[in-house]
Amino acid sequence: MKKSELRELKVIKHLVEEYIESREPVSSRLICEKYLPDVSPATIRIDLHRLEQKRLIVQPHTSAGRVPTISGFRYYVNTLAEKLTAISEQKEELLRRVLVTHYKDTITALNFIMQILAKETDQLSFIAEPEIAYGLFENLEVFKIGSGKLLFVVSLDSGIDKTVIIHCDYEISEQQLKALVRYVNESLTGLRIHEIRSRYIEEMADKEGEVNLIFSRFLLEFQKALTEMSSYYLHFEASVSFLEQPEFDNKEEILRFLSLTQSQELLVNMMHRQDELQPYNVLLGEDFGVEAWFKYALIYSRYELFGIPGYLGVLAPVRMNYRKNIPIVRDMAKIITDVTRKGMVVPAGKEFREEMSYEEKERKDGKRKKAEKRNRA
Repeated sequence: MKKSELRELKVIKHLVEEYIESREPVSSRLICEKYLPDVSPATIRIDLHRLEQKRLIVQPHTSAGRVPTISGFRYYVNTLAEKLTAISEQKEELLRRVLVTHYKDTITALNFIMQILAKETDQLSFIAEPEIAYGLFENLEVFKIGSGKLLFVVSLDSGIDKTVIIHCDYEISEQQLKALVRYVNESLTGLRIHEIRSRYIEEMADKEGEVNLIFSRFLLEFQKALTEMSSYYLHFEASVSFLEQPEFDNKEEILRFLSLTQSQELLVNMMHRQDELQPYNVLLGEDFGVEAWFKYALIYSRYELFGIPGYLGVLAPVRMNYRKNIPIVRDMAKIITDVTRKGMVVPAGKEFREEMSYEEKERKDGKRKKAEKRNRA
């Protein structure tokens, strides 16, 4: 890369970060005095002109400084990939402790993590509950809670429980219900939820339909319950300071942002379309597809809870601290995946234990040998 290109890269980086911090257009003089004192103001102005031609920055008024465009923010975010640091060991330990403490109630653990994410980023955090379709079915309980209403409680081998109320237009006795639930548990335990929903239930319903109409209809209600449980649902959390940002100074902006948070299916579909192998993804501006939402950005990562995928991240104005927030989102998702994958948290219904990784055992053995050597000396 040429010297002028390297300097231009520094200029856009400093301009974006200064704008994020100050919320004001950035002048060539400020960049020169605060960030690049060895470069003349005239050279900085030439660099700014080139960046304007590339549509990475814009000058709101003739006498004002420059502000980054959506393309400028996107260019800046793309340059951060190799420069992002990891979160502190204290934060990492806190997240691990939350997961271990609430190992019997993983949804509660995720809610605590979402609160930590909101506090650390000062933005609107969210958790997309794990997609149970990838989980292994362990147990079904069904309760009559009124006329024509059944409460389905589905438990996975991971310890995750999901509940949903299904309306039914036929009568079923308690004795029939217990017999049907027992048969389902005996027939389907250990199978993937998506296999049960898409294949096994229909095969069982077709087989028994002519002999037992109630059984066939019950299976279809069970299929409906699994379908409702399997969709992602976004939970949001924000600190008090979130709405104090200047982007929310008027009612119209607040309403625009709220309309985005209510478009959960759109948000989930956008996250699905991105590369799930990446440690994090950033969507902003035109990525949302609706002009009213071009001023916002979404940072998110895919996590796995006992092998079951979900998403977490932050939704915020496009002017936010990406250098700080991306590592928090990325590392939180990684910690959830690593802790539950390595067996450090054991699902509900099984004996709780913490298993040390091979590296941890080696480290402890090394410390023990050093201590024994000192004692012998």
